[in-house]
Amino acid sequence: MVCGRPPYGTLTILSVSKLTDVPKRILIGRALRSDKLGETLLPKRIALPVFASDPLSSVAYAPGEVLLVLSIAGVSAYHFSPWIAAAVVVLMFTVVASYRQNVHAYPSGGGDYEVATTNLGPKAGLTVASALLVDYVLTVAVSIASGVENLGSAIPFVVEHKTLCAIAAIVLLTLMNLRGVKESGKLFAIPTYLFVAGVFVMILWGAFRGLVLGDTMHAPTSDYEIKPEHQGLAGFALVFLLLRAFSSGCAALTGVEAISNGVPAFRKPKSKNAATTLAMMGLLAVTMFCGIIGLAMATDVKMAENPAQDLIHNGAAVGSSFVQDPVISQVAAAVFGDGSFLFIILAGATALVLFLAANTAYNGFPLLGSILAQDRYLPRQLHTRGDRLAFSNGIVLLAGAAILLTWIYGADSTRLIQLYIVGVFVSFTLSQTGMVRHWNRHLRTEKDPAKRRHMIRSRAINTFGAFFTGLVLVVVLATKFTHGAWVALLGMVIFYGTMTAIRRHYDRVAEEIAADEAPSDDSMKPSRVHSIVLVSKLHRPTLRALAYAKLIRSDHLEALSISVDPAETKALKADWERRGINIPLKILDSPYREVTRPVIDYVKGLRRESPRDVVSVYIPEYVVGHWYEHLLHNQSALRLKGRLLFTPGVMVTSVPYQLESSEAAKKRARKRAEWNAPGSVRRGPVERRAKEPTSKS
Repeated sequence: MVCGRPPYGTLTILSVSKLTDVPKRILIGRALRSDKLGETLLPKRIALPVFASDPLSSVAYAPGEVLLVLSIAGVSAYHFSPWIAAAVVVLMFTVVASYRQNVHAYPSGGGDYEVATTNLGPKAGLTVASALLVDYVLTVAVSIASGVENLGSAIPFVVEHKTLCAIAAIVLLTLMNLRGVKESGKLFAIPTYLFVAGVFVMILWGAFRGLVLGDTMHAPTSDYEIKPEHQGLAGFALVFLLLRAFSSGCAALTGVEAISNGVPAFRKPKSKNAATTLAMMGLLAVTMFCGIIGLAMATDVKMAENPAQDLIHNGAAVGSSFVQDPVISQVAAAVFGDGSFLFIILAGATALVLFLAANTAYNGFPLLGSILAQDRYLPRQLHTRGDRLAFSNGIVLLAGAAILLTWIYGADSTRLIQLYIVGVFVSFTLSQTGMVRHWNRHLRTEKDPAKRRHMIRSRAINTFGAFFTGLVLVVVLATKFTHGAWVALLGMVIFYGTMTAIRRHYDRVAEEIAADEAPSDDSMKPSRVHSIVLVSKLHRPTLRALAYAKLIRSDHLEALSISVDPAETKALKADWERRGINIPLKILDSPYREVTRPVIDYVKGLRRESPRDVVSVYIPEYVVGHWYEHLLHNQSALRLKGRLLFTPGVMVTSVPYQLESSEAAKKRARKRAEWNAPGSVRRGPVERRAKEPTSKS
């Protein structure tokens, strides 16, 4: 073995921990104890913006999507928009009423996944989970892209670098959520409530001006004309267009299920508070949605799917330089005045709340991922809470998927929305169908007349919800499939296949490692233990490894060195004999200067000669205290351990030797307040046991 070479590897746990711990604390704050989990639970006033920011903010783009689709038939089709809004309102109230039954029946936070799994079977539950995971990713991408577009109407730089700004917003939102739901909820509450208040002020002031003062309000595009793509639509073509407009308006319902998935995050009484928050969210969302649609009709807003060609001003197309502002911006300009103080406040609040609307997914995705991980459908790391008692791994996974989708689609909300709401209505339909079975099962055993009446009423609500949402799902698939919905379905299939494969792997591993009731080969003592100490040079780490190996009292002990340089090997032999070490030293020649392969071949040879023997390999290592010192040493120990792990009957033992730099690093680490050992697993609250009273003798 080469003289002067460091040991086979180095341990840098402390140095790497320090390197990553300092910026981590700066970004997400100090770690919280597991028994502080109760302090992160949310009151209704905070839970509303945390869980309902998505459906509340969707009124910023859902009305525009309705008008965009209707514009295909020209301005004459706009008079159908109130009827479409009415259908969306009925659907919203149906879904809210249905999910109020869910939160009372299943308060554990599994939401649609738990309902479908319990009542329809694991495959239905996995289908719902796949749909929700896809929709949560799309929620982040759509909300951020729409927010960037709203902000870009006031700041040209944002439009010029739309994708970059969207990704930066996702990263910022991720850091905010990594600090914990309660802390992020406080940050999100102010802009969400400001947005809701701004929209209501706009609706009331617009109604007052139009109905009481008799003012005529004009949107910036009121004097524009729309060039219809298809004139004179009638019959089936018109019905299909209206259904497509309705399915686009259903974007207002996205995020409704997040409250049922997040019941554990509410303060007690959890189910009651979640149901109340759900009702508040539904009432606010439908009021704002209808108000904006009504004001858009009153102010003569014009929208087009391809504004550069289809919007006509003074007899000519507006051209590619024209920026089509969202409906809510045009209505605010008509009601408050373009550039007025209230207009700027509402525009800023709208852009900000669209960014924060993604928070619904940041609360739903990690929680659902944790439940799926507990059921062995996703990696177990997603079930672990991070330093701030948030499901950090799930948050990071969601952010990565959303960034990838945003980059692929160029942060274009119009293209992204076409992928939207498919997953939502898959989960809606299966969840409500599962709830019908839930009530049927309980009605078969319940004898109390009052409880039976309550169950029958709940079953009727869920039955209508299942029928209505199932009908809407068919409409969404029929009208949006060729416009991009197939991508969402593909994502669901990928998630479903991946989770099925993960569950199969975990089941196979559990079956393989299960302990047999009768004595097996694994519980029997090996015939002999053949110990090998790897030696590169005679120094303190090597001497400690040799002494430790002697202590184990194996049947056969030898030192092993790889010769890649004859002169250095000769010096090692001389030093070995001079010190009188009574352990045989075996030298293996390596003409190609390899270290790992000769060791592996030698160990495998011993196993072939004596299959019932165990080979124990001791690797001397020393610990450095700084991350940059780790870069100065080779990683042969890591390679050796990685290869030896795949060799049956071989045990690998690292014998560490701490250098002064590592001791200093350890002392500094101990002095830091609330220092946490690397690799600590935090799975939730740890109940404190009461101290037992001491008895006096």
